[in-house]
Amino acid sequence: AYIDPGNYSTGVVAGATFRFKLLCAGLMSNIFAIFLQSLCIKLGSVSGLNLAEACRAFLPRWLNYFLYGLAELAIIATDVAEVIGTAIAINLLIPKIPLVVGCALSIIDVLFILLFYNPNGSMKYLRSFECFVSVLVLGVVVCFCLQLSLIKDTSVVEVFRGYLPSREVFQSQGLYQACGILGATVMPHSLYLGSGLVQPRLREYDVKRGIIPASTSSELENKLPYQPSPSAIKACLKMFVIELTISLFIFALFVNSAILITAGASLYGTPVGEADLFGIYNLLSTNLSSAAGTIFALSLLLSGISAGIVGTISGQMVAEGSLNWTLRPWLRRLITRSISIVPSIVIAAAVGREGLNDVLNASQVVLSITLPFITAPLIFFTCRDRYMTVRSPQYCDEVVTRNELVNLDERDAPQSEMKMTNNWVTTAVAVIIWLIIAFMNVANLVLLGKGVGG
Repeated sequence: AYIDPGNYSTGVVAGATFRFKLLCAGLMSNIFAIFLQSLCIKLGSVSGLNLAEACRAFLPRWLNYFLYGLAELAIIATDVAEVIGTAIAINLLIPKIPLVVGCALSIIDVLFILLFYNPNGSMKYLRSFECFVSVLVLGVVVCFCLQLSLIKDTSVVEVFRGYLPSREVFQSQGLYQACGILGATVMPHSLYLGSGLVQPRLREYDVKRGIIPASTSSELENKLPYQPSPSAIKACLKMFVIELTISLFIFALFVNSAILITAGASLYGTPVGEADLFGIYNLLSTNLSSAAGTIFALSLLLSGISAGIVGTISGQMVAEGSLNWTLRPWLRRLITRSISIVPSIVIAAAVGREGLNDVLNASQVVLSITLPFITAPLIFFTCRDRYMTVRSPQYCDEVVTRNELVNLDERDAPQSEMKMTNNWVTTAVAVIIWLIIAFMNVANLVLLGKGVGG
């Protein structure tokens, strides 16, 4: 979820405009992503509900519908970026295929969903699917390792200095691009995904130890999420957070930094019209080697496919959790991708390369704008004892309905319980992060309203 064509586009433009100075925005966004995802893991582990299910269970209906609409908007914005990125990658690899046809061909990833992904299957198949996506991501990492090795005449000191805060972030264009990097990194749909992927592993832990009976596929489809046992949470929570931190710092931060560094080393000082995915491909192919350009295009294609698959899983969780609306994953993917393809094809046909690049960058800013709304309930839930209390096994040996979770009176609670709400330090950090995200987006919208930046 953290490496997709949106990251490529924002990284390329930031590198071409400010060289390495917006690496600090990427680092900040990565730290925010790790912190917020840790809260998602905590919510999903303790309550047994993903973020969408928690919103449906604990928030007023109107607010749940509002947040659902924003989540779907974010998913469509993400998918637009994936359509455009995939189309550009196909066009770069096979120039005879025009951008319009490339947009249409991006729907092929529905076949991957249809063949490989079954959310209610066994952990064996779920892990196989995870490995498949991981191989795609690893392919992107390898491509950029090769890419960085081909860069010459770039100061390592200057690169690392880019991770320090810079005044360029607060300039109009810098703020717009920083918001794009933020949206591309702390992707709203990934928060739903992070809170939902922990339950199968927690359930597996409880089943192996006989705490709950093994459920068949049909039972999993018809029952609501169970409340994990205290032992499962204690055993798995820290491991989940460590796994998340390693994956984001080793893979996501590396790839997103590599994109910006490659663009900064290759495109800085070039005309604005060339500061896009086509421009960096042409420069890499001309100045380094044709292999460098091919590696870049291939990594763009792989990231688009893997991010599209992850987006489908997130969309499924959002629809089922918020509305209890169940669709087969491939059908969900087909609908979402069809909505995204139509405007992409129109833009590709009408304005071509420049229009696609502008839409690609704008889609990431849209993601950033939705973040304050989607992260607010996450912080709220994890700060309240009512939602973040692990109860004794008598509440964990069966599937618990949302009404039971909502209406559970404190006087009826078991004697043995463990409160896992955020401590005051975590709460303070969460509020500060939320305020920074909100301030950046408000300032960006004000500047855009005045016709400055963008």
